[in-house]
Amino acid sequence: MSSSSSAIQSVLVENRVFPPAESVVKAARISGMDGYNALCAAAEKDFEGFWAKLARENVVWNKPFTRTLDESNAPFYKWFDDGELNASANCLDKHIGTPVESKTAIIFEADDGAVTKVSYKELLAKVSQFANALKAQGIKKGDRVLVYMPMTVEGVVAMQACARIGATHSVVFGGFSAKSLQERIIDAGAVAVITANYQMRGGKELPLKGIVDEALAMGGCDTIKTVLVYQRTATACNMVAGRDKTFAEALAGQSTECAPVAVGAEHPLFILYTSGSTGKPKGVQHSTGGYLLWAKLTMDWTFDLKSDDIFWCTADIGWITGHTYVAYGPLAAGATQIIFEGVPTFPNAGRFWQMIERHKCTIFYTAPTAIRSLIKAAEGDASVHPDRSDLSSLRILGSVGEPINPEAWMWYYKNVGGERCPIVDTFWQTETGGHMITPLPGATPLVPGSCTLPLPGIMTAIVDEAGNDMPNGAGGILVVKKPWPSMIRTIWNDPERFKKSYFPEELKGYYLAGDGAVRSEDRGYFRITGRIDDVLNVSGHRMGTMEIESALVAKTDLVAEAAVVGRPDDLTGEAICAFVVLKRARPTGDEAKQIAKELRDWVAKEIGPIAKPKDIRFGENLPKTRSGKIMRRLLRSIAKGETITQDTSTLENPAILDQLGQAY
Repeated sequence: MSSSSSAIQSVLVENRVFPPAESVVKAARISGMDGYNALCAAAEKDFEGFWAKLARENVVWNKPFTRTLDESNAPFYKWFDDGELNASANCLDKHIGTPVESKTAIIFEADDGAVTKVSYKELLAKVSQFANALKAQGIKKGDRVLVYMPMTVEGVVAMQACARIGATHSVVFGGFSAKSLQERIIDAGAVAVITANYQMRGGKELPLKGIVDEALAMGGCDTIKTVLVYQRTATACNMVAGRDKTFAEALAGQSTECAPVAVGAEHPLFILYTSGSTGKPKGVQHSTGGYLLWAKLTMDWTFDLKSDDIFWCTADIGWITGHTYVAYGPLAAGATQIIFEGVPTFPNAGRFWQMIERHKCTIFYTAPTAIRSLIKAAEGDASVHPDRSDLSSLRILGSVGEPINPEAWMWYYKNVGGERCPIVDTFWQTETGGHMITPLPGATPLVPGSCTLPLPGIMTAIVDEAGNDMPNGAGGILVVKKPWPSMIRTIWNDPERFKKSYFPEELKGYYLAGDGAVRSEDRGYFRITGRIDDVLNVSGHRMGTMEIESALVAKTDLVAEAAVVGRPDDLTGEAICAFVVLKRARPTGDEAKQIAKELRDWVAKEIGPIAKPKDIRFGENLPKTRSGKIMRRLLRSIAKGETITQDTSTLENPAILDQLGQAY
């Protein structure tokens, strides 16, 4: 049985259902399935009117919009495009003069446990001062600024300051390599980099500025005029005269007041690079108005946000989850949030649970990979089990980044939520800007491992390869039939790739999510069954197989050919498995181990540690058809340890399958 058919079968037999408690239903913003259905009906009845009303109620406009949706140049949709606003003003200024101004905006816990609290009023001053520092460097509306920062208050300040002056930020996760940085700087045409000397993770100092220097030395980055460096630690780093400034130098003498610059609703708020199947990272471009609306609304709807909540999303700002549910959504909603610099296993694997107790966290949003690793830790060491911490403050749990398997869901529900906290299992993507399919805490009966139903106004469906609707119980391709405000606007500098990737002609103009899915026959609940393209989901991070293959083959002294596939993994959801043909005899034993380590380290240098293959297998060749096409479906079966039952008669070299089936 294929993995997708296995996933479909598991949907059909999952019969555990957990309805929301009556007390939760009564107090919820969207109360019961009647409340959910009423919103869905409103969107069906008057689609544009539905979104226009929400945009007027949830966004502060400098210039009100008169046009809701412009479909004249589909699929390049525009929302609220004659309106003007500022994202930073919607996150900070709007709270000034209200009780929220003195409320704690951020509770920051550093890697070493030190805690800093920043109020909304103080955060506005920090952002304004940094925005003035950017302007003093000649950075202006429309410029692109690359952000390569640790998970600190300063990282959020940098993003908000860019938005304040109308500059478009492109945040790169602090685990990416110099080459990845260089590619993104060139593609975005960035004029400045905001970074730190080092970041602290698990008690270790890891360089950031040194990697920026390496990226800029690779060439092609002539657009960069300024590098601003946050001194996170006391350790000195290289500073280039005339180009580099410390935060302290850049902020000296700058006012803590800076008027926000009004931009059009379609102005690019940010570009975020994500892996694609062609090997070249895609610059996903998001608008200001539509994106901000959905960031605020999904905070209210999905997390049923209350004024006294303490919200904690554990994602890094380098990913879309850290954009929407750290840098923008919580602030637009006036929430108090926790920002954590470190890792969940330092100084021990009880860190998350201890922090929930320490800060009285009420809404906790993390990834299945983290949950699975903490299950493993708790099973091996009772002292780090969630039951050693007081988690009674929690009222809602969330899951993000990849599908959560039912048994991990049950552990999370029982051991972290005490069987009283609804779990919002959220499906969405970098390209969607915010949640698309998710339970609502006070409305949706929960089924372990299912993201349940689409949010109101999100017209999802499952179709076949010709765009025809599939019946419940039959798997297919996940699409969205109508545009929505927070959707990707284009791929930066590559509109043709945007159309081809997300709106293929054969799918009737629907948005292609790139995931397979199935709806249960009884409730019509969605379950995501995995990527349909050559993109892997490792610990919630999307990695293009072509990107990893290109990195392996770039080691020209050693590698002749490589093919990369994914296989299921208990810890990371999906693991990277590489099949490699060397320019020398196929290695075995210790030599194979040593070369495999060399190749892993190489991939980490080229892309980043998250892209390191878990398995590397060596062969004298790869399974190919007589026309030279690599049969990746056979490699996927080998990676999973399955017996090959598919027809191999078209293979030029069927004997190679036995060789590749032998792990070193």
